[in-house]
Amino acid sequence: MFDPRDPAFLADPYPEFARLRAQAPVHRHDGLGLAIAVSHAAASAVLRHRGLGRIWTDASPAEQFVSFNLLHRNSLLENEPPVHTRLRRSISSAFGRGHVERLRPTVMRLADDLVAGIAEAGSGDLLEALAQPLPVAVISELLDVPEADRPRLVPWSNAIVKMYEYGLPEEGRVAAERAATEFVEFLRELAERRRREPGEDLITDLLRGEDAAPRSGTVEGGGGRRVGLTEDEVVATAVLLLMAGHEATVNVIGNGVWALLRHPDQWQRLVDDPGLMPTAVEELIRFDSPLQLFERTATEDVEIAGFRVAEGEKIAALLGAAARDPEVFAEPDTLDVGRSDGTHLGFGAGIHYCIGAPLARIEIAAALSALTKRLPGLRLAAEPERRPEFVIRGLKNLPVTV
Repeated sequence: MFDPRDPAFLADPYPEFARLRAQAPVHRHDGLGLAIAVSHAAASAVLRHRGLGRIWTDASPAEQFVSFNLLHRNSLLENEPPVHTRLRRSISSAFGRGHVERLRPTVMRLADDLVAGIAEAGSGDLLEALAQPLPVAVISELLDVPEADRPRLVPWSNAIVKMYEYGLPEEGRVAAERAATEFVEFLRELAERRRREPGEDLITDLLRGEDAAPRSGTVEGGGGRRVGLTEDEVVATAVLLLMAGHEATVNVIGNGVWALLRHPDQWQRLVDDPGLMPTAVEELIRFDSPLQLFERTATEDVEIAGFRVAEGEKIAALLGAAARDPEVFAEPDTLDVGRSDGTHLGFGAGIHYCIGAPLARIEIAAALSALTKRLPGLRLAAEPERRPEFVIRGLKNLPVTV
């Protein structure tokens, strides 16, 4: 079974995924301490099965991870119905007030400006110049984070998400809690300012239902069911939007542009035919998934593709393996920006389908559009370095020249 810390595996995990898929749709991975679903059908079943849930267990020792646990205990991603239903309804309602479409022109402008900087410099690190600043700027606009505070967001996010990796050393765990504490304090202050001075941002909209009266009928936690979000839930939602939106978008753009530049025929197709942009975005998410693994816990005995998962045991959808399943995608190891077969699981499935998917698609398309229009001759300047993590798959840098 693969070692998620092996540099050779991290460089190209897909042959190993193909080997596992050929043997069985689900395997036990003793090193990870859980079962892994490697076929598209099995991974989809893991994401959709109502006997499997996101059951949060506090990082321990709990007294050392107060802020990290607070963020996840109150997160949409780490809860199941009825809490998940209430959180998603409130967040969807806030998103439904036009924030995504409001941001579309801003995203296009930001991407154009960032690519113009690369063009002017003649070369550079595409991650540093475009892939990282774009989603941070967009999420900052969504939450109306003051300009002076925006540089703090990426280090916080990077430190916190390392906790999702297996075998993180103690210094990484300490850094994650420190970042979570600083992030929580910052967002509490920001929320308090929005209460005093409401704006047109998402935090203001999330706060509108914060003090909603309990709803009669179904009881949640012994009292009336809340309608809006608690302050902790507002804070956790803002952090989730940054971490999920930033990490995923950075790595789709980075992994995707690297894939395109290694397949110049596909890059040229996109340069010549901008109408391929919607399918190209989906193909790049599929081809080198930024999120490789998504865990769930059995709340009852469950069977996935003939593999029994006992109540309390964990199973993960191995999204990178599902994305290369030949039962769903013709020639799955081939990059095809016009691909129309199959549906990738990069944004999840079921009740945990990514709520920020529409905004992520706009950001990725804006970055690719700006690059192909302004820098049609873009090429690699050197081999990029890969980040040494498995769950969140991305690059450390992507040197390019125009």
